[in-house]
Order: sequence, then C-alpha cells, then structure tokens
Amino acid sequence: MSQPQYSPGLEGVVAGETAISSLDGGLSYRGYSIEDLAHHASFEEVAHLLLHGDLPTAGELDDFRRRLGSQEVVPPPILETLRRIPVKVPMMDVMRTGASLLAHWDNEVADNAHDANVRKAERLLVQLPILMAARHRLVQGKEPVSADPRRSFAENLLWMLLRNQPTPQMTRAMDVSLILYAEHEFNASTFTARVIASTLSDLHSSICGAIGALKGPLHGGANERVLAILQSIGTTDKAEAWVMDALAKKQRIMGFGHRVYKDGDPRAAYVKPMCSELAAQTGNTPMEELADKVQEVVWREKKLPPNVDWPTARLYHYFGLAVELYTPLFVVARTAGWSAHVIEQLDQNRLIRPAANYTGPGKREWKAVGDRGA
Repeated sequence: MSQPQYSPGLEGVVAGETAISSLDGGLSYRGYSIEDLAHHASFEEVAHLLLHGDLPTAGELDDFRRRLGSQEVVPPPILETLRRIPVKVPMMDVMRTGASLLAHWDNEVADNAHDANVRKAERLLVQLPILMAARHRLVQGKEPVSADPRRSFAENLLWMLLRNQPTPQMTRAMDVSLILYAEHEFNASTFTARVIASTLSDLHSSICGAIGALKGPLHGGANERVLAILQSIGTTDKAEAWVMDALAKKQRIMGFGHRVYKDGDPRAAYVKPMCSELAAQTGNTPMEELADKVQEVVWREKKLPPNVDWPTARLYHYFGLAVELYTPLFVVARTAGWSAHVIEQLDQNRLIRPAANYTGPGKREWKAVGDRGA
C-alpha cells in the first residue's frame, strides 16, 4: 500500500477553506487589500469586518464601538490574580492564563452558537488588552489605568500602557500595526485555534491554544528577537560584519524571510515609512539607519526581504514600549482574526484529524521481560 505524499511542515498542503483572508496576489481581508485597510480604516472597522463579515456602516460602527466600550472592564478577581502571579512570569504566559480566566466569568462560554461566539469575541477583544496593560503596570509597581471609552482602540491601548497622551502619529501607527497583525490565513496559531474548535471545544480554549502557538520564536516571538538583534549590533558601522558573521554561522536572522511571501511581505513595506517618520520624531534615526543597513546586507547576500516583524519591532520601540509587550500586542490584534476563524470553523465544522506516515520499526513479536536479555 503506497503512502500519501508527505509535505514537511504541511507546506503547500490545503488544510481547509476560509472566506476570511487570502494571500493570493497579496494579503486581503474578506476581499479588501491590506494596503487599502491600513491606509483608510481603523482597527475597529477591521475587527468588525473580520467578526461580522463586512465593513460597518457609520451607524454600525458607532454601535460596535459602544458595545466594545461597555465591555471595558475586567472582573476584580482576575485583577487580583494578576497581582499574585510571580513577577518573573513572561507576559505571554500571563496572556494565555488571562484568556482562560476570562472564560470563568463569561456566562456564554459553553454556547457555541454563532451569535454567542461573536459576542464572546467582542468581549475578548477589549478585555485582553486591559488585562495586558494592567499586568504591565502592576509589575512596575503602578496601579492599572482604566480604559477610556471616549478613546479609540489604538489610543486607549497606548494610554493604558504609558499613562501619557499619545501623539496622533503614534495613535495612527499603532492602529496600522494592529490592522496588519489582525489576520493572516492558516498560520500556525490560527490553525491551532481551528483544530481546537473542531473538537467542539469553546472559543476561549481555542484562543488559549493560539496564544501558546504564537509564543514560539518562529511565529510571534520573532518581533522581540528583532530588537535584540539591533541592540546587539549597536551602530551602523558594525552592521555588515555582524550580518556576515551570523550568516557564516548559519544563524537565522529574525525579521527576514517568510514561508509564504517569497518576494517580500506587503505588511513590512507599508510599515517602513511610518517607522522612518517616528524615528525622526523620537530621536531614533540612528537605529533606523542601522536597520536599513542590516536589511541591505541581508538582501545582498541572501535575497531575503524583511517580514512584518522587522519594522514593527522598531515601531513599538519608538513608542517607548517594553520588549515583553511586543508579542502580547500581536495577541491583542490577532484575537480578531483567531476569533473569526473559530466562528467560521464551528459554523461548518468537521473534526480536523490529519493522517501521518509511520516511520517506526516493522511488526515485532512480544517477549516476556525475562526473555529480553540482561
């Protein structure tokens, strides 16, 4: 009996159907190009598009924002738990725990009906960033900052983290980064969420699993490693030697290359100008010049273009955000996409159960323990 063809990492394998996003001819969400969305939309509009299937009308957007604002409270017992988690625990672990804790206070957690899942997704969308910001401030010895329903999602996020009024440029840059991170077809974390949902588990469990997958440095954790690379190089004059040494040692340079985008990540191209603008405004032009030099050498030597993590890590650094927040911010954005996929999976569910090619020993005969040798 011949074995089915095996593709390591499932590369090129079609594992399902989705109406949420496409990578064909560039990234698009429900038919809208990522460039159009990043240029024209707010994150709230994109979240509505992903969760409800279409861009909102003016009235629908007002209603959506009101619903999100009404959910901007985390149950006090959860905040108390955040105080008790050891300081050394990584923020991504706290995010995973937080998503699980929120399930205990959600009265619809076990209801997998479409409308119930949409309502749960909207709650998670606003509660996870509040949880993240609260934990960040508690670790610093500061009290959490309450969300302000008068602010946009992106502005609120920066306000809760920094307790400073963000500039319009910072708010817009955060808005764009959330839009670009919100969804990306059947990536590792999204596929994890769909596998969990396919067992008829619940939305919160699926999001917990997705966060666990995103934690890995080959997926979401790459953006944290990007800043470490730039800081370890230090200055532009050392960039070429550092890159050449890393390539000689066959080290992977985080922030470059992508499983899908062989000719360049369109998200990275969109963020780059915003990085340059914010670098000039915040006194970070030397880092931006260093990043440009590294990018130039990597392209010259390996023809690897940057992915979205390369500029976004710098963008968050220019905001003044701590490195441990970079991947959790990815969680905040991708919760919209993950939830949309969980909802889609459960609306037309079939248990995801792939086959495997067995590579172990052939048939063997049982031997009693005394007959197995000394």
